Amino acid sequence: MTHPRTALVTGATAGIGRAVARQLAADGIEVIAHGRDAERGAQLVKEIEAEGGAARFLTADLTDSADVLALAEAAGEVDVLVNNAGIYAFTGTPDTTPADFDRQFAINTRAPFLLVGALAPAMAGRGHGVVVNITSTAATSPAPIGAAYGASKAAVELLTRSWATEFGPHGVRVVGVSPGPVRTAGTTAMLGDNVEMLGRANLRERIGEPEEIAHVVRFLVDSASGYINGTVIVVNGGEPSSLSA
Repeated sequence: MTHPRTALVTGATAGIGRAVARQLAADGIEVIAHGRDAERGAQLVKEIEAEGGAARFLTADLTDSADVLALAEAAGEVDVLVNNAGIYAFTGTPDTTPADFDRQFAINTRAPFLLVGALAPAMAGRGHGVVVNITSTAATSPAPIGAAYGASKAAVELLTRSWATEFGPHGVRVVGVSPGPVRTAGTTAMLGDNVEMLGRANLRERIGEPEEIAHVVRFLVDSASGYINGTVIVVNGGEPSSLSA
């Protein structure tokens, strides 16, 4: 398989981002791993290199627009951008503070917007590139809590389609991956022993694993998926309601 050469993965030191970084590196792609924790970043780079891959770590505060743009500059020329970093606050609207709202939109929506604006034009200039946005089924499944989080991810799904029309004519594909519940340190910390309950409502009757999402990203990055553009792939185990229509 033919792969692009370099990939920037945001939020790469844990969960889905970590699995994506390791998978892409295993496929021979040089990974630029972004995160907030330098120690975890160094450990990730060490693991990738021990497995024969190539990686380097960059840190940036994605709530700071200047820091996001500095991240893009430090990353340099990339062929793949995986906008994975995200935060959530599953609170009701009255309990969501302005600071919580702004932080979720800054990291989940504005940071991908700025990174695409900084990196996609060069991809277009070279005539190839792939942007993969990790969204969430919360973007399309209304719930009584987490409205701000769902809205921030719904915005990214619209941006995914908009960017595909903007950069697609110049050889840049833009796609989204919408995971359902996935077993990560974040979900475990939030739900504890109840984390397994998240998966009981889907057709697979289990929660997803980060590696399963990473395999989908790997496929979308590969040239074998060259006819997929401007869409969001849902990876949630299957919803029972989808079979009742």
